[in-house]
Amino acid sequence: MPEAAALQKRALQKRRMRRATFDTTLGRALLQAAAVVAFFALWEIGVRAGWISAFLVGSPSGIFSLAYKMILSGELLSDTWYTLFEAILGFVIGTIFGSLLGLALWYSVFVARLVEPFIVAINSVPKIALAPIIILWFGTGLVSKVALSVSLTAIVALIAAYQAAKDADPDLQSLLISMGANKHQVFYKAVVPSTLPAIIATFRINVGFGLVGAVVGEFISSQRGLGHMIYNASSLYDLNSVWVGLFTLMIVGFFLYHVIDMVERVSLPWKQSNTAHQVQV
Repeated sequence: MPEAAALQKRALQKRRMRRATFDTTLGRALLQAAAVVAFFALWEIGVRAGWISAFLVGSPSGIFSLAYKMILSGELLSDTWYTLFEAILGFVIGTIFGSLLGLALWYSVFVARLVEPFIVAINSVPKIALAPIIILWFGTGLVSKVALSVSLTAIVALIAAYQAAKDADPDLQSLLISMGANKHQVFYKAVVPSTLPAIIATFRINVGFGLVGAVVGEFISSQRGLGHMIYNASSLYDLNSVWVGLFTLMIVGFFLYHVIDMVERVSLPWKQSNTAHQVQV
């Protein structure tokens, strides 16, 4: 029995050492890169072996070749920049407007309860259904895509900020009031700091919604952008071009997500230190 316990302990230590080897930034990056390479390799093998139809799903070699040509011609970079600009503009305007409005509702419980059913009703409507109306109102240019992104991001930011403001520490608010603080001081010293984690967490969601709004607007009516490229390619059954657009959107979303992560690290360093000491089970 003691020998079995010792063997089990040594096996457990070996497993922990192997996990620690990969549980680093470099180790995780290597595993992720290996998974991507394996995915594309199996895809290419399946196409070349005839197990997968290149006409229906495309092929990695064709996708990479086409992407290289589109980068050299400048077409892919131009479309990417156009969609990225629309998404960022819609994300910034919608998130700021929604967050400020959600925080402002904290000032009046009566107004908040009055408008809450309307907020729920607006949130329940699929914003994509508003796309034709927005195109009619704002035309087929940049403004309509930004407006669609704002419609997607603003309501999410509003609900998140309002809920976080409602959940702000009541004991801290009572303490500040007992010390003579007025409503504005309570708002800036207790409510706003406590809502920052929820608001910044909403940034991660709204980045994706900003891209969705821009791309959907380009689907409906546009002469530029990744959504326009994907829509035209799909109508011509050019799957390789569709995948180029989709993978480019993934890369853009990945980049924006990490920008938000950097913003969170700078603005909320205490949150990062807490997650660094997370208990491992």
